[in-house]
Amino acid sequence: MLKIINFSKNYPNGKVGAKNINLEIKAGDLYAFIGHNGAGKTTTIKAIVGIHDLTSGDILMDEISVVKNPMEVKKRLAYIPDNPDVYTALTGMQYLSFIANIFKVNKETFKALTEKYAADFELTKDLNNPISSYSHGMRQKIVLISALIHQPKLLILDEPFVGLDPKAAFTLKTIMKEHCEKGGAIFFSTHVLDVAEKLCNKVAIIKAGEIIADGLMDDIKKDSSLEAIFLENSNA
Repeated sequence: MLKIINFSKNYPNGKVGAKNINLEIKAGDLYAFIGHNGAGKTTTIKAIVGIHDLTSGDILMDEISVVKNPMEVKKRLAYIPDNPDVYTALTGMQYLSFIANIFKVNKETFKALTEKYAADFELTKDLNNPISSYSHGMRQKIVLISALIHQPKLLILDEPFVGLDPKAAFTLKTIMKEHCEKGGAIFFSTHVLDVAEKLCNKVAIIKAGEIIADGLMDDIKKDSSLEAIFLENSNA
């Protein structure tokens, strides 16, 4: 589904954001991406979704290059940053309609999925209120719904649980597992290592812009915990 091939990113100030990264996310994968702040997680994610250019290498979604054809890649995925910006002058429903129109979601699908996910996240009664009145957690929910209504093959999430209450976090974990069981895939960064360990089948650890461990979760953590493996690798 997604292949990151020899990806490197250097910034104008000389900082190396990513160095020769190679990863593959396959259909059904729930893939955790972990590392300290500044390790290169967001740099990599923004390259995948076409926000950052690549210094070298390539990133392919269904064999389509994000370098050569970014619009086709963006049609196949959804991205939620760690601090989502939304049009606060719109109501929740207007914002969802706007996103649905961009991705050409038909009316029946839009209605059904909006009702489903709004109910799941207990946001139904707030859809006609302006987003400016929403709490941070509510804004996170509306952005999650906007990502789900166009049924992307791949979800790219940067710290998706930040700001969510425990019930909403549980709902999101359930939706993530269902998405992958249906043949989709999820690649997400998180600092909540126990959630990653319980939820994901694969994990990659990044340090100073380089992947220092990746593969099946059980193979990486072995008889230890993901937290212990992460701390061991991060301090090495």
